[in-house]
Order: sequence, then C-alpha cells, then structure tokens
Amino acid sequence: MTTTLLPADTRRGQQLAAASLRLALRTLVKPMFHPAVPVAVLRRGLRLSALTTLTARGVERSVVSLNGVPTEYLHVPDTAQPARALLYLHGGAYVVGGPGTHRALTSHLARASGAGVFVVDYRLAPEHPFPAAQDDAVTAYQSLLAQGYAPENIVIGGDSAGGGLTLSTALRLRDSGLPLPAGLILISPWADLTHPAAHHAEQPDDVMLSWRTLEHAADLYAPARRELPYVSPLRADLRGLPPCLTIGATDEILADDTLRLTEALAAAGVAHHTCIYQQMWHVFAVHAGVLSSADDAIARMATFIQRGL
Repeated sequence: MTTTLLPADTRRGQQLAAASLRLALRTLVKPMFHPAVPVAVLRRGLRLSALTTLTARGVERSVVSLNGVPTEYLHVPDTAQPARALLYLHGGAYVVGGPGTHRALTSHLARASGAGVFVVDYRLAPEHPFPAAQDDAVTAYQSLLAQGYAPENIVIGGDSAGGGLTLSTALRLRDSGLPLPAGLILISPWADLTHPAAHHAEQPDDVMLSWRTLEHAADLYAPARRELPYVSPLRADLRGLPPCLTIGATDEILADDTLRLTEALAAAGVAHHTCIYQQMWHVFAVHAGVLSSADDAIARMATFIQRGL
C-alpha cells in the first residue's frame, strides 16, 4: 500500500540520546556478535546489553506454557482479560535472545496496545537448528487458538530474526490450512538468509550487525538450507498473507531487505504499510521511553494491533 519515511528528531536532547546509544551498541554489543565469540558468551552479553533499555511501567508479567512452549506473558493489570493478543517472536539471529532481552519493546507494546503480549521463548540454534524455532511458534499460535483467542484478534510480530520467523510462521500456517492471524508486525526483518544484498558496501554506521555475523548465524541455524522458503521467506510466494506492518530504519545493513520485502508484498497483493525511520538503526524500537522515534514506532504498532491497517 504505502511507505512512510519518518524524519529524524533533530532536538538536541534526542540527538545526544541517539549518539550515546549508538556508541554503547557499537562498543558493547557489536563486538559480541563476532563469529569468534562463543555462543554462551554472546548470550550472557546480550542479556547485559538489555540494561541500555527501559521496561515500561505498569505492566505485569508471568511465565506461562503454550502447549509446552515456555512463554512470557505481559499485560496491563487491573483490566479485563485482553481480547487481543500479540504473539511476539524475539530477535537474536536465531542463536541468542529471549523474553528478557526484549522486555523493553514487548512491555511498551503491551502498555500501548492493551493487548496481552505472549513472548515465545523458542528453541535456539545451534542446539536446535531449523525448524525448531518455527515449530515452537506454530505450536504457540495453535495454543492461543485453543484458549479461545479468535484468529482475527491475534497479531504475530517479531524483530530481526523474529521478523523473518514471523513471516515464515505465517507461510506455514497458510500452507497448513490453519486460520491466519489478523496481521503481522515485521521489525527490521531478517527475511533472506541467502544475503543477496551482501555484495553491496556495508553501511559504515550500522551499529550492531555485519554480514560476517549474519553469515555465521545463518550457518548455525540452517546449514545448507538457506534457500528454503521457510528459512528465507522473502524468497517465498507471499500471496494470501494477512496485512503487514513493517518497521525499518535507514542506518542498518538490512535496509535493502526491508525495501525488497515491501516490493514483494506489493507484488503478491498483500495489504501492507512500511515505515522507514531516518537516522535510526537495527531494531531501534527497543529504546522506547528514550528515543522519540522508538516511541512513535511503538504507537504505530499498537494502533495496528488494535485496528489493523
């Protein structure tokens, strides 16, 4: 449908906050994603990096099981049982991350949307390569249906690898004849693990990722299987998918993939809206409560959860 380019916030306070976060991510997070860093060390480091984010106040969380899949449930307390649900699939290149590393983002989504947010603690590579993560996502979605959530009241969303997993999960639901959710939220989605954009010059101001990092993670997740549609959903037939909201940024190496996905959704006749934030980086929405651009992205996603496109 449309693509919206959102300008950077030029206020001095916001510029200083963004510069500080860029420095922290470049010096503390990006080195941990080097292929030489053991996965166990990377996982501990990413948990520490979550200290640069702010969890939303007034949100209650608990651990639940969705048909055996461990999941964190977030909601605003003292309200009626939310009729709408967001099934959230965290990022982390399929090898790191969990509900705790993404709690700033998911808690702000819970507060802004009023929905119940279910953050799937899906199995990670290399211990559990493809299709373990997708199996867990499908199982969790089916559990929500079994609990009485109507598909038209469920949105599936995720960031980075979780954005790609969101897309591939929807493809599998479609191909299996299962009811599709009301919509998909795709935040800086890593949706093509064959990396056709890797031959372009890497953006020098990507504060988190490198192509070498992504190549290594792809090999851990889906060795010799990267071209499969359920691994690289950007290469799949996208017809029949529910409406999509994509959140991207100019200053990330996956920016080209976001544009390619937008074109692919349009070609497939899928209702979609893409928001590109200038001078922002990969999954900047985790900095809600600090960056105005992140707050704006949260508000747009909350509206999509509540009302769709």
